[in-house]
Amino acid sequence: MSVTIVRRSQILFYMSNFSSLNLEQLAAKLKQSLGIIQKQDIQVVSQILGLQTDNQIQVGDDCAAIPDGDGYLLLAAEGIWHVLVETDPWFAGWCAVMVNVSDIAAMGGKAIAIVDTIWTEDTAKAIPMLEGMKAAAEAFNVPIVGGHTNFHSVYNALGVSILGRAKKLISSFAAQPGDLLVVAIDLQGEMHSKFPFWNAATKAKASQLQENLTIFPYLAENNLCNAGKDISMGGIVGTLLMLIEASKCGAVLNLDNIVCPVNVDLETWLLCFPSYGFLLSIKPQNLDVVKRQFNERNISCNLVGEIIKGSQLILKSQQQSHLFWDFKTDNFILS
Repeated sequence: MSVTIVRRSQILFYMSNFSSLNLEQLAAKLKQSLGIIQKQDIQVVSQILGLQTDNQIQVGDDCAAIPDGDGYLLLAAEGIWHVLVETDPWFAGWCAVMVNVSDIAAMGGKAIAIVDTIWTEDTAKAIPMLEGMKAAAEAFNVPIVGGHTNFHSVYNALGVSILGRAKKLISSFAAQPGDLLVVAIDLQGEMHSKFPFWNAATKAKASQLQENLTIFPYLAENNLCNAGKDISMGGIVGTLLMLIEASKCGAVLNLDNIVCPVNVDLETWLLCFPSYGFLLSIKPQNLDVVKRQFNERNISCNLVGEIIKGSQLILKSQQQSHLFWDFKTDNFILS
C-alpha cells in the first residue's frame, strides 16, 4: 500500500484548516481531548501505590526497567480501550500486541514474550481477539506464552503484558535542555474508519515490521538518543507532556514542522495514535545519523522542536506562540 506524504511545503494547507481556529483555540481543544485527560488518571494510581518511592525503578517510562546483570529487563502492560474491544475485536487483539512491542522498542529493547488476560461473555466473543493477537505475535515474532482466560464474564475486556530486554535504555528521564525533538512515524498506512488510529502495521510485511523496530536498540547502544517515548493515546502532544514531565524540562513544539498524511487534519494528527510512532530527544550533533536510520526504511523523521529549561510546553505556528502547559500550575501524570 502506498500513501502520499505531505512535504513541508504543503503543510500550510493543513495549517489553513484551523486558520479560523487560532492557536489558543486549538490548544484548548487539545487540552480537553480524552487521550490527554485519561493520562492524568495515573496520578491517583501513583499516589495510592507509592510508585515514586522506589528510586531503583523509575515510574514514568514506557516500561518498568529492572536492572538485570549488564542490562535491563523491561516489563509493560496495556489494557485495551473497551470501545475498540466491542466494535473491532480482531484489531483490538492486534493492537494489544503491537502497543506492547512498541513500548519495549521505545526504551531501546527487544521483546521476549507476551501474556494476555481476556474476559468475554462467551467463546465466540473471544475468538476474533485471540486471532488478532496471534496474527500480531507472528508478525512481530514475539511468542504468546500464557495468561488468564474467562469466557463466562458479564463483560468483554482484554489486557496484555510483555517482557523484554535492553542492553542500554532510551529513557523518559534523560532529555536535556538543548536537545532537539524529532518525530518518527511510518506514514505508509491509513486511518482507522472509526477511531484516530493510524494503521501502518496490519498490511505491512512482517519482515519490515521487525526490521523497523531494530532502530531503537541501535540508537540506545550507540548513545544516539537521550530520551524518547512511544506516541500513545495522547498523541504527539500528550506524549511530549509525559516526556518533559519525567525529565523536568520544558519544550517548544513547532506545529509547522509536523508532517501529516493527506486528508488528515492537524488537530486529528496531533492526537492520533500511530501504529509506529516515536518522539525522540537527541543531541544536535546526532540529528543526521538518527534521521538516516528512519529514512533508509521509508519512515518519516522530522525535527519538530527542542527541549528547553523550565516547566512549560509552548506551541508555535505561523508566528504565533502559545503556552500550552506549565507544570508549576498544571498537574499531569507524575505531579
